[in-house]
Amino acid sequence: MSIAYFNGAYLPLEEVRISPLDRGFLFGDSVYEVIPSYAGEFFLLTEHLERLQRSLAAVRIRNPYDAGAWSALLAELLACNADPATPDLGVYLQVTRGVAPRDHAFPANAQPTILAMVSPIRPLPDRIRTEGVAAITGEDRRWGHCDIKATTLLANVLARQSATEQGAAEAILLRDGQLTEGAASNVLLVLDGQLVTPPLEPSVLPGVTRSRVLDLARELGYPVAERPVSENELAQAAEIWLTSSTREILPVTRLDERAVGGGRPGPVWQAVHTAYQNAKPGAPASEPMQSGGAV
Repeated sequence: MSIAYFNGAYLPLEEVRISPLDRGFLFGDSVYEVIPSYAGEFFLLTEHLERLQRSLAAVRIRNPYDAGAWSALLAELLACNADPATPDLGVYLQVTRGVAPRDHAFPANAQPTILAMVSPIRPLPDRIRTEGVAAITGEDRRWGHCDIKATTLLANVLARQSATEQGAAEAILLRDGQLTEGAASNVLLVLDGQLVTPPLEPSVLPGVTRSRVLDLARELGYPVAERPVSENELAQAAEIWLTSSTREILPVTRLDERAVGGGRPGPVWQAVHTAYQNAKPGAPASEPMQSGGAV
């Protein structure tokens, strides 16, 4: 039985009860993080907690804990859910503005509601390693502050559902002819000799995995550019990747039913994916990374 953390207590997830007057339920007035752990150890926890703080500050919710307290309570949550059968866990952490009578204006004295729960992270199936995944493109209909990791995700949900109904793993979003990101991922391309991704603007979430992947690519010697990407450039990419905390780095080999590159995960993805696996806690010792040079 999965154990959750809820407002100061560790208890079975099935016993968590959230008030219908919680502003997270009524308005989506809340933010969240998804933090991966491998072999019982968090990966990039500091970066995730820093982003949590930025999101809370942006929507003016008081951060209930400092980084040390968050680290301690989340470590205890991992310990409560330790199971050799599922050593790798993703922690979903949500902080709402709290319970108050329904009114659009901020309540004066509400206490934040805190929920953290876990789910298994499964290794990338061999089929995806060799065949990749499909994606579709779609119009970006989300709000203007996608850089805040808020729970107001209905537009994302509808975009992902459209992808699911078309047999795809993700919807890659376009706004005014420019790439933004996926419904639940950042997007990176191998294009014209570079690894390219849109810059961090209000239309793009500052993905923790995105940042780590860019650093690994640089360490491998691949040129990296953070710049606007047009719809035409997306269609011409030699490789397309999706990055997120629990899906890690997915290679897109079919976009809108057309093959990407050679229709198989490309060599740059292979190199960066291997480096990412070697960087995770509990990874076996590996050979030093080799320079990739131009892609």
